[in-house]
Amino acid sequence: MSSLNQDVSILGHALGSVLREQQGERFFELEEQVRTLTKRLREAGQDTAEVQALLADTTLADAEALVRAFSLYFQLVNLAEEQQRVRRMVERQRTSEEPRAESLERVFLELRDQGMSADQVEELASRVQLGLTFTAHPTEMRRRTVRHHLERIALELPRLEERDALERVTAHVEALWSTLELRHVRPTVMDEVKGGLSYVGVIAEVLPRLERDYRAAFERVFGRPARLRLPLAFYSWMGGDRDGNPFVTPEATRETFAFHAQLAVQNLRTAIEEAYAALSQHALRTDVPRDLRGPEEPWRAELQRLYEGARDGTLSEDDLEGTLKRLEAGLEAARQRRSAESFLRPLLTRARTFGMHLAALDIREHSGRTGAAVAELLSRAGHTDYLELPEADKQRVLRAELRTHRPLLGVGESRSELLEGVLGPLDAARDAMRQAGPRAFNRYVVSMSESVSDLLEVLILAREAGVRALPVPLFETLEDLRRAPQVMREVLALPEYRALLGDDLQEVMLGYSDSNKDAGFLAANWALHEAQRAVAEVCREAGVPWRFFHGRGTSIGRGGGPMARALLGQPAGTIGTGLRITEQGEALADKYSRPALAYRNLEQAVYGLLLSAAREPRELPRAWVEAMDRASEASREVYRGLIEHPQFIPFFEAVTPIREIARLNIASRPVRRPGPSSLQNLRAIPWVMSWTQNRANVPGWYGLQAGLAVIELELAREMYREWPFFRSMLDNAQMSLAKSDMPIFRAYLRLAPELPELGEVLQRAHAEAVERVEAVVGGQLLEHEPTLRRSIVLRNPYIEPIHRLQVELLMRIRSLPEGHVDEAHLERALLLSIQGVAAGVRNTG
Repeated sequence: MSSLNQDVSILGHALGSVLREQQGERFFELEEQVRTLTKRLREAGQDTAEVQALLADTTLADAEALVRAFSLYFQLVNLAEEQQRVRRMVERQRTSEEPRAESLERVFLELRDQGMSADQVEELASRVQLGLTFTAHPTEMRRRTVRHHLERIALELPRLEERDALERVTAHVEALWSTLELRHVRPTVMDEVKGGLSYVGVIAEVLPRLERDYRAAFERVFGRPARLRLPLAFYSWMGGDRDGNPFVTPEATRETFAFHAQLAVQNLRTAIEEAYAALSQHALRTDVPRDLRGPEEPWRAELQRLYEGARDGTLSEDDLEGTLKRLEAGLEAARQRRSAESFLRPLLTRARTFGMHLAALDIREHSGRTGAAVAELLSRAGHTDYLELPEADKQRVLRAELRTHRPLLGVGESRSELLEGVLGPLDAARDAMRQAGPRAFNRYVVSMSESVSDLLEVLILAREAGVRALPVPLFETLEDLRRAPQVMREVLALPEYRALLGDDLQEVMLGYSDSNKDAGFLAANWALHEAQRAVAEVCREAGVPWRFFHGRGTSIGRGGGPMARALLGQPAGTIGTGLRITEQGEALADKYSRPALAYRNLEQAVYGLLLSAAREPRELPRAWVEAMDRASEASREVYRGLIEHPQFIPFFEAVTPIREIARLNIASRPVRRPGPSSLQNLRAIPWVMSWTQNRANVPGWYGLQAGLAVIELELAREMYREWPFFRSMLDNAQMSLAKSDMPIFRAYLRLAPELPELGEVLQRAHAEAVERVEAVVGGQLLEHEPTLRRSIVLRNPYIEPIHRLQVELLMRIRSLPEGHVDEAHLERALLLSIQGVAAGVRNTG
């Protein structure tokens, strides 16, 4: 069996062969000189500035080719590491008698050992759900063509020792070297929708096996069967997320709904065909239950009817699921248990999960636009000063309006551009539900929610469009998170709101990104913890079921890190009916591009969900809470001191490629919200991504050093041992600190020689943060995650040349006069370096 080192070596040789053939021996020797020099200096612990001096003399053509070579190397290494993960999973299952960590059987064993009975676990599993929500993400920069070649290489990795397989891999590497990596035009909204939903096929493939193993694990642990369903559901924002994206028009949302339905029916028909081929039981050979008697092949006859209904658009989700349940019961009654298990249940699992619409679509809009749209509607009814009213008066007006049933727009009355932009997506949601069923549209997320009126306004808009749309407040900034419990207490006390909510659960979304950008890593994490704990208590007191929705990215600064760790770090007693989490861009490719990886990620998600949901509310030791309050304030003060420094914005724009990222055609959404070019309007994704490029990783740790300084060491160690939230936070910080690289960051400081102070501040803070974290966890960074630690160490010598080239390219392009003949070439090489660093570092957005 091959190993990771062997795979990397073979892929590296394939790339080397292509470089020799395509670029010539001279370039290959240059690439090897850069690689070996960087590796030698880093292994010796010496200053790598010599590499920068070497690259300063390269031609622009060689600089671009070097960036491409090292970037492609990392694309291949990423595939090899994924194959190694698959290899380890298979080997672990084959050789170990013990259930693996974070597995389905392990979660039931741990719940049993905590004292839960089979009935209690079954009840828990039936009431909680993890909603995975696909969102577009600019760090998934690769063109679909590039992803195709990489996917084909991945398929060949298990048999690299075969000559034909190696030849095909080398052919794909050759083709990749001759393929344009960058998009000429910005991707459209539908490009993002199609790219994100392309992973549904792999997920649909593994779900039936995962559900079968889920039931089997329960039976092995508790000694009796249970008809458990996987506590997983799938949602999407792509095509519905309008916040700051002018390209998510009503037409784009309508097209998105149509594509969901089309793909769902296509996948459903394929699954029905597979079941039809297998369920060939004949009435002469089978004891057919009474309700299925008549046709010679009764199961096939019913499946044929479902197939035709899906094709003609006459099949409803209720009919689909009801019929499949009836067919399953019929097979079991006819003593065809294995056929039910192997042939029908996979179809039932897929149909129940994806139905007639694939993934339920959310609509998201900024509270400023929903408020302006409602103000315009109210002005037509005589309330001309709505936006100027105090909050209490706004609520009074909205509540009075909700008690009526009148439309604010008359029949045939024209809409302004604003009203069409806000109401149009709701019109599309209404029409989609009529066609594909109620699961087509899920919720209406209100960005930058600050008050009760922000939620009541959604109800006015939904009434106007003739659709039921339940609002989900998104609390993003530090102040919004602190205000969230009071906002939820007030809105849940309103009879008009409760009447429309009915028996439905209340979703509350908490934003990691803007709170981190606003207050820093530690203060944001604590504010999220406290907001979630307090809002859960508000909902519990109001008798309203709830579910939190976490807007996480892949980077630590945006709530990233392993999903099971994130779930286990939730405050005890706050899971309620489950949790929703965003799955973004590069995370989709990393987690769901291959069946084995998709299975394992979903398995770990179920593990984390059930364990976290089983925790009863607990009162934290006062010493812990007081320590975190002190740490949060100290951390926030230091962080705000950094970003409010008079020279911070010039420094940030100089030592990161933020201005260049803004020109990269990697997403349909602009990098800034409308308004002035300020830090406040800069979106969190490019904010985090720019700090990843220079390896300072500021959003993933800065301020932590000050926070830990005000917690007694023994108390911090106790909190790390006994408090899942604190452990999760510090473990994520370890990852971010380990991926930071101060020697590389110092290379970027050459871009701002007139601003040395802040660079020195960040370097001192990083050293202090590492020292304090290691003292708390009792070892070196990532000592308990040796695979990740080893991967970072092995990658750094190969990433550094891309960083050094990026610095050189930034210096060159920033010194060019506008319109220079080299500008376009420099920009292309620079954007390739941004892509290369993202491939090498991973977890960038």
